[in-house]
Amino acid sequence: MQTIQKAWSQLPRSVILILVAGLAFRSLVAFWLPPGFDEAYYYLYTLHPDWSYFDHPPLVALTTGFGIWLTGTVSPLTIRLGAMLLFTATLYFLYRATTQLFSRRAGVLTLAIASIAPIFQIGFGILTLPDAPLMVFWSLTLWVAACEFFDRDDAPYRPTYRVAVIGLLVGLACLGKYHGVLLGAGLIGFCLTSPAHRSALRSPWTLLSMALFTIAFSPVLYWNWQHDWVSFLFQGNRGIPGRRYRISQVIETAFIHSAYLFPTIGLPLWWVSLSTASRAGRSTVRSWFNPGSHTELSNLRDRQWLVVWLSVPAFLVFILIEGYQQILPTWTMPGFFAATPLLGQQAALWQQRHPKLVQRWLWGSAIATFMLLLTALSHITLGTLQKPSHYGIFGGFLAPENDASIELVDVVQLRHNFAKSPELLAALKNADFIFSNRFHMAGHIGMALTPLAPVPVTCFDKKDLRGFAFWSTADQWLGKTGLYLTSNEFQTNEDSAAEYVPYFQQFEKLGEVLLQRGGVTVNKFHIYRGTNLIKPYPRPQM
Repeated sequence: MQTIQKAWSQLPRSVILILVAGLAFRSLVAFWLPPGFDEAYYYLYTLHPDWSYFDHPPLVALTTGFGIWLTGTVSPLTIRLGAMLLFTATLYFLYRATTQLFSRRAGVLTLAIASIAPIFQIGFGILTLPDAPLMVFWSLTLWVAACEFFDRDDAPYRPTYRVAVIGLLVGLACLGKYHGVLLGAGLIGFCLTSPAHRSALRSPWTLLSMALFTIAFSPVLYWNWQHDWVSFLFQGNRGIPGRRYRISQVIETAFIHSAYLFPTIGLPLWWVSLSTASRAGRSTVRSWFNPGSHTELSNLRDRQWLVVWLSVPAFLVFILIEGYQQILPTWTMPGFFAATPLLGQQAALWQQRHPKLVQRWLWGSAIATFMLLLTALSHITLGTLQKPSHYGIFGGFLAPENDASIELVDVVQLRHNFAKSPELLAALKNADFIFSNRFHMAGHIGMALTPLAPVPVTCFDKKDLRGFAFWSTADQWLGKTGLYLTSNEFQTNEDSAAEYVPYFQQFEKLGEVLLQRGGVTVNKFHIYRGTNLIKPYPRPQM
């Protein structure tokens, strides 16, 4: 404890301010923002503890469950508490890594840049996603690697125990998300291409590193061994080319992801990453032919080369995949996040020449992203851009039926309104299971209703079952009574309930639960009861 207090007391005030202010802002957003599709689904992970899961490794279950187990409450804030705290640690490790590689000034600027980019705040620091545990080990690996490879400039590099620690950390990163494989590949790539550090691969510590990696990743290997390696097949198939390659799509994605980072951060990050990769790469190639030469500049290039290997491939790979396969925004972001020390180091140089300009750049970017996020949050929670709405700005602009944000279900309101109906509450407590027609919808329903009654939640969908295929069997619910819930979108547009009528002895509507925003009804959930499931509902081939 004294060591932690000493390390905290030695931090610059600016670092403490950024970390505390960032956590406070993310807590505000996490409290008010309804859970997203994936977040609600990951809540169900916490109800089915296992070594791993069909679509992700197991750490997201722990980070999602942390706040629930700590408080005993299921809410948007509690499922995100683990992710918020992990991102604070992630930022701290990023600061320490950048300081070790470049300078304290570069570390502070890197911390500021990483705290401003909205996609980092949302994808890593607010939403409960597999990226939260992935990034805390990614940034910690960068810090340990910086200490291992650049501990002393006045002596030749000699591998130490940290090589083994790095293997353990990469394994834990993979235990968060499979993208951690790119982190390990980047470290190997750095050692192979850096003559001064190639000895790490020949060290006995590397054997221990591989062993620790395997041990850390063993829960995923064990689960997949039990289930015919289905997770690896599922994730691998998502990267297989399925159509004609389109360069225009790659270019468009690069600009879109710059917007996710915020243009004043994203565009400079692109430029400094690729330009530094080019310069450091040329310097490294020259060192192959003249290994005896060593200058202060070449040492700096080696440090940049490490960051390049742990960042640039990780975002370029997915940007290029977009040419034939749609990717999610968070797939590229670990690479962009790991590249921020390059921009922080460059910003430190700019600050020496133009301090006011750098200050205006960072403050302007921070204020702009803060206002944009608050505007989006106020609309999602209060309907400030909605027409009609009691809180609509200038009367509002966007009709609820044309607003995709209403698909973010206010699970606390759904729970409260559901519990106000004695008939619905009694039906829930007497049901053998709850089901919906989409895996993410089942997640929202689970978050809303399982705190009222611990009834199993499942999904009846012929196309995509995700983890439900492993949490239940097709005939498990035969002869049982199920409560079916779905949103107004599916019931009104598709009459989804009609699909389940032939599978039950009796299928009847019990009622509706209205959801309001800005004092106006924007969505409603339809509740049906199916008595005595007479035949298994068909399942897709996994």
